[in-house]
Parts: sequence; C-alpha cells; structure tokens
Amino acid sequence: MKNKKIYYSTLLLGMIFSFYSCTKINDFGDLNNNPNATTEPNTAALLSNVESGLGAYVWGNGISTMGGLYAQYMSETQYTDASRYSTQNLNWGGFYSGRLYDLQNIINYNSDPATASKAAANGANENQIGVARVLKSYIYWYLTDLYGDLPYFKALKGDGILAYDKQDLIYTDLLKELKEASLQLNTATKGPAGDLIYNGDVAKWKKTANSLRLLVALRISKKAPATAKTEFEAAVAAPGGLITSNADNFTLNFLGGNYNHPLYQYYIITQRFDYALSKTLSDVLNSTNDNRAQAYGSSTKGFPYGLDRAAAVAWSAGNTDYSYVLASSKRTPSSGVVIVGAANINLALAEGANLGWAAGGTAATFYANGIQASWDQWGVSNSAAFASYLASVVLTGSTASDGNKIANQQWIAYYPNGAQGYANWRKTGIPVLTPAPGTTTGIPRRIPYGSDEANLNSANYSAAAAGYTAGGVTNSQNAKVWWDQ
Repeated sequence: MKNKKIYYSTLLLGMIFSFYSCTKINDFGDLNNNPNATTEPNTAALLSNVESGLGAYVWGNGISTMGGLYAQYMSETQYTDASRYSTQNLNWGGFYSGRLYDLQNIINYNSDPATASKAAANGANENQIGVARVLKSYIYWYLTDLYGDLPYFKALKGDGILAYDKQDLIYTDLLKELKEASLQLNTATKGPAGDLIYNGDVAKWKKTANSLRLLVALRISKKAPATAKTEFEAAVAAPGGLITSNADNFTLNFLGGNYNHPLYQYYIITQRFDYALSKTLSDVLNSTNDNRAQAYGSSTKGFPYGLDRAAAVAWSAGNTDYSYVLASSKRTPSSGVVIVGAANINLALAEGANLGWAAGGTAATFYANGIQASWDQWGVSNSAAFASYLASVVLTGSTASDGNKIANQQWIAYYPNGAQGYANWRKTGIPVLTPAPGTTTGIPRRIPYGSDEANLNSANYSAAAAGYTAGGVTNSQNAKVWWDQ
C-alpha cells in the first residue's frame, strides 16, 4: 500500500538530474543541509530539476494522491484503506531537502555578490530569483494547505531543529513573496535558463506570480475576508496581468521516453490499476452532459467511492470497463500537466466578483469564460454542446446560489489536481460529498504530520501536533487548518 502511493515520486527523481535526488532524510537537520548541494550549483539544472517534479504535485506523490481521494476525484480499486480514512502519516522531508533547497540555492547563488556574475550566465539574476520565489511560494502553499503549521521562516537557512510557524503567518508571507516576485521579474532582461515551463518567458512568469497571489488570497476569503479582498484586488490590478488564456497556462509538458506523463507511467509502464475515476465525479459529468467526461476518464463508468476491499474487488471484477483516470489520449507519454490554468483563474475571478470585489468584470462573464477555458484545455469544445451545458448551469444573480455553482465548477475544473480540489472543497463545502460508506469519522480535513517529525523533531512536533487535536487525538486528520471554515 505504502509503496504504490510513493512509487512515482521516487521514479521521477531518478529520471532527471539524479545528482539532485530528493531522498529521505537521515536526520532532521537535512531540512537545512542538503548532502547533495554543491558549492557552485548549476542554477539552470537546479531549476529544471525542480520543475520536472511539479507534475507529481497534481497527481503522483503521496499527498497529492490523498487530496484526489478526499476530493473524490478518484476511487481506490482494491487497496481501499486511504479512501476509507485510515490515518496517512506522510513525511515531508524530501520537499525540504530536495526542491525547496534547490530553489533556495538558486536564490542564494544569484544574490551573493561573490557568485552573482557567474550565475548570470543562466539568466538575469533578478529573473532567476523571481522565478525561484514564485516556485518556493507555490510549494509552501501546497504543503501548508495540506498539513497546516510547518517550518517556514527559518527553514533552508542552515539552522538546526526547527519550530513550526503558524499558517496565518505563512500565508501573510506567501502573499508578500508573490507580490515582490512579480515586481522583481523584469521582461527587459534575460529569462532563466533550464525553464521547462515557459522557456524563459518572463512575462508569463509574472502572470503566474499574480495568478498564484489571487488564488492564495481567495483561499482565506472566509477566515480573513478583509485581507483576502485587498490582496485579490491588488493581484487583479498588478502589472503583468493574470493567466486568463490557455496559451499562458502554467503547464509542465513531458518529453516521453524516460520522462513520461505520470499517469502513462502508472497505467502503462508499471501496469498498476489501483486508482480509477470516481463515480462521484463521473455521475456529475454524465448527468449534465458535460463534454469533459470525454477527457476525464477512459470510459463514462466511474468506480464507486470508498468501498471496502472485498466490495471493491468484486465490483472491479464485474465491471472491467470502469474508467481509469483521464482518457488515454490525455495521458500519452508526452501529455502535459496543467498546474494552474486559465479555467482556474477565470473561475477565481468569478468567485471574487460574486463577493462584490473588484475583479475587472462580472461574475457571469468570468464564470462562462472559466468553463469555456476548461473545455478548451481538455479539447472537448463544441459550440452547440457548450451553449446547452452553460444554459443548464447558468448563474442567476443570487450571491449564495451563484457562489455554490462557481465552487462546483472549480471542483470540476481543478481535476485531476487533487491537492487543489481538496483545498477548495474544504473551503467551500461544495460539492456536498458523502463520506465513504460505513465510515464514521467524516472526510479528513488535513494530512497528519509524518513519523519522521515525531521521531526527529519531537519537541517542535509535539507543540504543533497539539494544535491539531480532534476527538482527543493530537495530530488528527480530522482537525482543521487555520483557514478551513
């Protein structure tokens, strides 16, 4: 069970730039001291290494997989413990000693006057730093939304055992970092070498920084509405604009060969079939004649969610035409993975406009544009079918009702990005998801801290774990993170 959930993360790290592997730490100090670091790093290789793994943040590593299960994008077909809410203590050491450390090395090498001129061979210092800050912010946002409080301000600086920082303070700093990174990125100077996402296009990186700031702000709209509104509106007005066209999508494109799309690698190369498109999602698509059903799965038959092992195995045997995750045409060796897309940003703008915030347009327009962008992203657009679909889900002008419709479309459009779908569901409660049959604890609200923390950073772990107590259990998966209202 454990091996199947982490296989892709391990495999991918062995494919590209293996000398910067994201291995399990031997002691907690490795959060700050990477044994693979070099005194004169190749910043282009570091950036490529970081970006090469971003597809697994959508699908493929343990915690993104958990998000996909909890958001009911996927069902487990035989080993069903996770989707029936057995506790999943997943370690985060590899994020710190791997990609976060690589990004900090890029920043340090480009910031140090002694090395900045040499680093500039791989792009303007300001742009390498700006891109690294954007990616660091994205990874930390991903982690804190799943776990809650975590080491942040003193991490990656060579300190020793680290205390955990509160999520509200992390959010404040993420918004600052994304604002400053956007302003730092300079379209008049050379973009970073080794950029697998935008090939050094700084203008697109500015859009990504602003778009992430918009999404981070919206995530706290219920907990800190005044701050969320201010930051949202500032992101809308920020120089450089937002990702509102699929041409600007924050996408990792795979090359094939030894660098395959994670779902191609999973189903075709490793011949694993433990995950399927959830019936929860397929029923929504099928019942509304949503063309995305053609892309989201290999058939229209979703797998029932959260069955116990015996029931799952029996259902699988009797329904061999059940749907895998994504149609085969969308998980070829060289298919891309959209990390942040125009659909997500247009729907985020619709959410803000529906709240009465200055979004630069109406909720209805952004809503329609977001759904259209999602259909276009997946290559399923048909004008007549889209018009019919939009009419069936159209906004009516009721703030509450329209907010629920927007949230439902966000849940659909984030697929298969489990981490984002799970976070947006926790914030909105939309769609109303039924817990796995026969379970009593409800859908988990966070990923518990891993065993490495309890063993190697015990005092700081205990202090943080106590803040996530539910039902008398510390470090509980049923406790809520700060913004989860």
